Amino acid sequence: MSKVAALFVRTDGHYYSDPDIDPWDEERDARQYEGPYPVIAHPPCQRWGKMWAGQPLTIAKTGVRKIKGDDGGCFKSALASVRKWGGVLEHPWGSHAWPHFGLNVPPRTGGWITADFEGGWTCCVEQGRYGHYARKPTLLLAYNIELPELEWGIGPHRIPDWAIEKYGEKRAKRAGEMAFQGGGTDAKSRIDTPKPFRDILLSMARSATPQPHS
Repeated sequence: MSKVAALFVRTDGHYYSDPDIDPWDEERDARQYEGPYPVIAHPPCQRWGKMWAGQPLTIAKTGVRKIKGDDGGCFKSALASVRKWGGVLEHPWGSHAWPHFGLNVPPRTGGWITADFEGGWTCCVEQGRYGHYARKPTLLLAYNIELPELEWGIGPHRIPDWAIEKYGEKRAKRAGEMAFQGGGTDAKSRIDTPKPFRDILLSMARSATPQPHS
């Protein structure tokens, strides 16, 4: 099957350049997806990551903490779609969604392991090996597809020299690679999926074997 649905993607992003991709952005609402194509799912991760409660400075100013996993049911919907239609779901390394939904956490060093008792497989791979400016370790969750051999391993830190000179190596590493490009209202460079990595995900989803569904 060549047609693929890309769920929870950025409007006019990389998934809008291929006529064989059916893109679902925020306005279209991927929670409403009812098939029939295999999927690539990028559910929002803000409420599942390290700072699920919000930015520390904002919390200190307002006293308001977000609720862990409060994503409007996006991850739950994405998980149901990839299980039903086949394909692959991606989320950042360290996502609390994995333990919350009973998924096995794979080794950071890479390699596919069984994810659950639903036929799923999961792994961790760095998007930096496919064109992202940072290492950006990423969790993948796959169902009913051919599992590719990816570029596994933990790469060296990618902290810009200017950041180390300005803040010192220890402070710069604590801030993390993602802190020194984009940010604020310009998070595009951090959250975008590099085209080579997108192509890997597309080939995975397109390898899905059609399954009968009630």
